[in-house]
Amino acid sequence: MLHFAWQNLASRPARSILALLGLTVAITGMVGLFSIAVGLQRTVGRTFDRIPGLAAMQPGAPIPLFSRMPAAWAEEIREVPGVSVVRPELWTRAQMVDGKMTFNPPRFLFGTDIPTTLQMKSAVYRDDIQAGRFLELADVGTNRCVISEAIARDSSKKPGDIIKVDGNLLEVIGVYKTGSILLDVAIVIDQSTLRQLYRMDPSIISSVYIEPVEKMNPDELSKAIREKFRGRSLGKWQPSADTIAGLSGRTEATLADKFVAGLSGLSDLGKPRKPAPANSSTSGEVLLAGGEKPSPEDISGENSAADTSDAEEGLEVRSARDWGTKIQEFSSDLDIFMYLMSGIGVVIALLSILNTMLMSVTERMTEFGILKANGWSSWDLLRLIAYESAALGLIGGILGCTLGWIGTLVVNASIPDKLNLYASPGLLLFSLAFSMALGVLGGLYPALWATRLTPMEAIRRS
Repeated sequence: MLHFAWQNLASRPARSILALLGLTVAITGMVGLFSIAVGLQRTVGRTFDRIPGLAAMQPGAPIPLFSRMPAAWAEEIREVPGVSVVRPELWTRAQMVDGKMTFNPPRFLFGTDIPTTLQMKSAVYRDDIQAGRFLELADVGTNRCVISEAIARDSSKKPGDIIKVDGNLLEVIGVYKTGSILLDVAIVIDQSTLRQLYRMDPSIISSVYIEPVEKMNPDELSKAIREKFRGRSLGKWQPSADTIAGLSGRTEATLADKFVAGLSGLSDLGKPRKPAPANSSTSGEVLLAGGEKPSPEDISGENSAADTSDAEEGLEVRSARDWGTKIQEFSSDLDIFMYLMSGIGVVIALLSILNTMLMSVTERMTEFGILKANGWSSWDLLRLIAYESAALGLIGGILGCTLGWIGTLVVNASIPDKLNLYASPGLLLFSLAFSMALGVLGGLYPALWATRLTPMEAIRRS
């Protein structure tokens, strides 16, 4: 019967090919769309698996780049029981690298505290050196840096070369690769050098990375740190007009930019927001009336005029699990879009198969009548038509999964720094099974219609 079903499809090649094309396009689109969501989840998982510690930053800031907090708070965090290592961090955006604007993909300067980084048991960038070496104590106060493999490739740099960042000449001493497009965007430099080059206030840092002692519960440590700083008037981060324009006003937005924009909307999900003060700076630095910077006493909580809601949470402490929860919330909205787009393709493919099988059944009514007159049962006819539609679904699924998988490889190879699609084996198997089910479903109505006819009715309809 399978051979008979295949002969029926081959006898009408034009109609069968059109049905296959519709199904193939639908399955290819489904694999491509869902590989974006799967790739994002996989990238985020890889990223935060590399960060076992806690990150403390300004409440409401989506990532450390936008956070500003007093440097003196790092010393207070060291006093919390259960803290092993505390590393102050300083982040800023690199606008130009070797004379090229860094809109797409973005590049960042990461000012690290070298002595503290060398004490850590696990440190991103330090443990991922591919060529050269990481920063050492002798590099404190120098213009030496470590760059990602992606930056090295784009700028044609290797250890020993000079790279120009925002007009500053830096000596490349190492190249790292983490395998995550969210991490392979940084130029790592000594923190004091970064302050000097960009004239940053020495009393301000972006964030603090906290490495707990062994067997310390991260949730308990996070709670203890938040309680220590509860009531401090640091102020909640609010996205300024310049920040929003910088993320949304470009002709091309990278995955990292969309990721940041999504997190900024999720960072205070369910909490009331107050309007951003008119005198707040674009970098997230808190300013007083008239543009003056607050004193350390004002920042540390001795300003009695602080807003009550801001005073409740003086410092936000996040773990990798917290980041994962926010990403799941962000990706759930992305999944809805994927389902809608895939649903359109599925409906088109289903109508295509339904039309093909209905026309095939209509043209073969005499054949079906003769088969039933020769002893074929309604079940035999149902199986025959189901085999034909399932064959269309199987072939269309194989072609769609193959083209979708190849497409993800081509995209990843073409723009490795912007997208990381992943057509997982589970996604491909699901798409193939879905395609077969879609094919059978498309042939179900014509099959039921044909089996209800008697041999004489079938012959008369021809």
